[in-house]
Amino acid sequence: MEEKIGIVTDYLNRIGVAVIRLSEGDVRVGDGIRITGKPTELVQAIKSLQVEHQAVTHAARGAEVAVKVRGPVRRRDQVYRIRDG
Repeated sequence: MEEKIGIVTDYLNRIGVAVIRLSEGDVRVGDGIRITGKPTELVQAIKSLQVEHQAVTHAARGAEVAVKVRGPVRRRDQVYRIRDG
């Protein structure tokens, strides 16, 4: 089961980091996420999470977070949290 949690607002190509605005949900380290758009399709677990350049383990709705990603993503890609069940 998936639930939308936000949208990609920027991608920092040189360091492989997606900036995600959590407009509809929260996220924590260890959560599985799916980032999808045209032509993006990326599924991974969150291994590190930063808010305003500070490492955190959890970020609430409304925050803008930086997440290290395995591949390129694009602005306006949709971000979903994957839940078991």
